[in-house]
Amino acid sequence: MDIEIIGYALALLVGISLGLIGSGGSILTVPILVYILKIEPFLATAYSLFIVGSTALVGGVKNAWNRQVNFSMVLLFGIPSLVAVFVMRAYVLPLVPDTITLGSLRLSKNLLLMVFFALVMFTSSMKMIRPKAITPSETTPKKSSLMLQGVLIGIVAGTVGAGGGFLIIPALVLFAKASMKEAVGTSLFIVAIQSLFGFLGDASNPLIDWSLLLTFSAIAIVGIFIGIFLTRFIPDNNLKKGFGYFVLLMAIYIFTKEVFF
Repeated sequence: MDIEIIGYALALLVGISLGLIGSGGSILTVPILVYILKIEPFLATAYSLFIVGSTALVGGVKNAWNRQVNFSMVLLFGIPSLVAVFVMRAYVLPLVPDTITLGSLRLSKNLLLMVFFALVMFTSSMKMIRPKAITPSETTPKKSSLMLQGVLIGIVAGTVGAGGGFLIIPALVLFAKASMKEAVGTSLFIVAIQSLFGFLGDASNPLIDWSLLLTFSAIAIVGIFIGIFLTRFIPDNNLKKGFGYFVLLMAIYIFTKEVFF
């Protein structure tokens, strides 16, 4: 019971992360579910899609109310992305065998999922620790490039249960020429749609503990309001860099634990 309380307490961090920086929810959710609440990794990625999706939806609606969501971008970027997520969850990942043989090496699907997730975390941490200046150009947005970005990010999101906000925001600024505020608001809406739609590929799974899932999601939603409130007091650049170092340590921990122990 104590472990469950710790896991639910940490659920606040998921919402706080989304409320503060518009991303990072799944980076926290999957490790909490796997290492604290002892959820099997493949099922944890499904849980993550629902938790992050429902939490991001609350943030997205708030941003839409403040007119910081570009719905044309949501459609252009979000539809290819959510289709890719659904296809990965419903059709591609179930085809991957539980044990994969590479020559004399036998690797479990769960191990590969967690190692890939650690690599995604590492990429995310580098983007937050050493961000590149993103300046929209004056040229016309490349719709084909934006749609391709949506498909690629959808594949990543469907594989590891990550919403991909840290990838979506730069893509919207570079390819859709969005301002940063508009990109963050639009990103939350896209994360919500693609995550919840992707979860439909797992919704019929009889192993889903709906009580745990809904409780975790509700606490995370409380967290997003805390995060939105804290943005008034914490400088954005300092916050992103600090969170980036935390994510980097988590990535190293997961990779080391899965590969060497």
